[in-house]
Amino acid sequence: MSENLVSETIKGERSMSQGFVAQYAAEAALQIPGVVSLRPSTGVALKESMGIVHEGKGVRVVFHGGFVSITVFPIVYYGMIIPEVAWSIQERVKADVEKYTGLVVETVDVHVCGVETREETSI
Repeated sequence: MSENLVSETIKGERSMSQGFVAQYAAEAALQIPGVVSLRPSTGVALKESMGIVHEGKGVRVVFHGGFVSITVFPIVYYGMIIPEVAWSIQERVKADVEKYTGLVVETVDVHVCGVETREETSI
């Protein structure tokens, strides 16, 4: 089940699901040069095989004490400098999630799950 973060503001109550935050994080990570795709967990792959749509695959979001921790599981292109790609993912995900949700991102962890070669295009 999806855990919701609920916070009280002057204007009222606001809640966000983990899937909502995961979607922003996934979109941000996929914008980084060198990222091929994000690897969904086994549970997500199983849900998708049964026809259940999962938001933000390849990203795990955990709410705790008013903060959010995000873990991203990218696959990168061969030849890219992996620490630089990971750093770019961390910066972009943190900035986008904080900008578009108003949440405070405590950590962004990046676990590179694989490396793929670019397909050669013949002209």
